Amino acid sequence: MKCVLDSPVFFLDYPAEGECYTTPSVVDELVDLKSKCRFDLFVSIGLAVQAPEKGDLVRVREAAQKTGDLPVISATDCDVLALALGLGATVFTDDFAIQNVAAALKIPVQPLRQRAAKPVAWKYRCSGCGRYYKTDGECPVCGAIIKRKLK
Repeated sequence: MKCVLDSPVFFLDYPAEGECYTTPSVVDELVDLKSKCRFDLFVSIGLAVQAPEKGDLVRVREAAQKTGDLPVISATDCDVLALALGLGATVFTDDFAIQNVAAALKIPVQPLRQRAAKPVAWKYRCSGCGRYYKTDGECPVCGAIIKRKLK
């Protein structure tokens, strides 16, 4: 099985088997000794570090926009999803935003220590006047903050 490892795999004692990959941006997040040692261990048993294709990144960002997760998903999260999309791999993560976008892209996900996230759709509602919008920001009617809410 092909798998793409998100950073929490290296912070936890979580086993991953098969053909494993991660991204350069995940490696950049590994700053403590324990995670670096776990990374070195994975490299010694065949972990490959690979950047995602630009076309796959575009597809991930489009999906994140549709699910409403674009404001909260990081560049590293996008890299992980895009690499999994390009490789046809399973993503190993506990990040709910990654899991939500992965569900929209039909990318399999393996949760680590938390429960699997259920796919959610977001809506945006003004905290002042209660109007609904397609994105967050400032309400053009009353000037209050538009917040992300579950549908």
